[in-house]
Amino acid sequence: MKKTPFTDIHIALGAKMHEFAGYNMPIEYSGIIDEHMTVCTGVGVFDVSHMGEIWVKGPRAEAFLRRMMSNDVASLEIGKAQYSAIINNQGGIVDDVIVYHYEPEKYLIVVNASNIEKDWKWFTENNKEAADLENASDNMAQLAIQGPKALATLQKLTKIDLTKIPYYTFAIGSLEGSGLDNVIISNTGYTGAGGFEIYFYPQYGVEIWKALFEAGEEFGIKPIGLGARDTLRLEMGFCLYGNDLDDTTTPIEAGLGWITKFTEERDFTARAILEKQKQEGVSRKLCGFHMLERGIPRHGYDIVNDKDEKIGVVTSGTMSPTAKIGVGLGYVKPEYAALGTPVFIKIRDKNLKAEIVKPPFRKL
Repeated sequence: MKKTPFTDIHIALGAKMHEFAGYNMPIEYSGIIDEHMTVCTGVGVFDVSHMGEIWVKGPRAEAFLRRMMSNDVASLEIGKAQYSAIINNQGGIVDDVIVYHYEPEKYLIVVNASNIEKDWKWFTENNKEAADLENASDNMAQLAIQGPKALATLQKLTKIDLTKIPYYTFAIGSLEGSGLDNVIISNTGYTGAGGFEIYFYPQYGVEIWKALFEAGEEFGIKPIGLGARDTLRLEMGFCLYGNDLDDTTTPIEAGLGWITKFTEERDFTARAILEKQKQEGVSRKLCGFHMLERGIPRHGYDIVNDKDEKIGVVTSGTMSPTAKIGVGLGYVKPEYAALGTPVFIKIRDKNLKAEIVKPPFRKL
């Protein structure tokens, strides 16, 4: 298994480790619920160095990305980030990504760990514009500092005024205690609890980790594993690639029409297919639901109606640590997608009542 700059630290801290996307990653330390609530109320640090990073550079970079992505980078100013999807020829999602407009003619695409090789292959095989592509995944590390005390923690380590970095924007600067100047400090995250994600060279990782935990000590800072990362994102209704999104799901089906821009002068991959879906409708829709009876929905469970007819499938589910009920996401037939619609989740051969609702599910 691959290691991140922090793998030895995780093991020394007693984390439960498991393979994820080829990496030896921490699943939990003090327990998923404890870690979840730490992020909701204080500050936690996630090692997300397994994520991939691809640079797209040169005079044809914008043209390349405008064709490959569902969202339109033409509207993306330097210093801002954009949630988007890479689309295949059938309209399916190759990956959901964040695009950073780093400099003129230079973009950073942050991709899911399990999709690094697939995304790189798709980019290189479809590079009609001859944009300058660089897979920098092995030369970048990433930490996510998340929670209401994340800003106060990170502010101790930088002269950049973090209050001047709005959501989905970023700055480039130094982190005191690391001797590193060109750290990307991004007001993004996958938790819904606020905070920052920082990108840096791997060799500075241990210094940055130590500096962060010293800075956050007064706020009860803790390391957080992938288990709580999943419950946090699910409470917000954020999609997970491989569960809620894949090569066969389109952004229109997944409720991601808001990142699918049909700009007049732009012809992007599978535009005609997605435009038709937007105009004529889809055969399934990704919806949120919460349980009305006690039970924990899981990926792959059937969603049925009151006649026990299958109408969909659960793609993500858990027991919400804050709402204290089962919550989930799943694809259902469109006639069952309206808010308030009663449905049933088949759990251990029992049909347990649930209701279609709009995320987030988090209640504090």
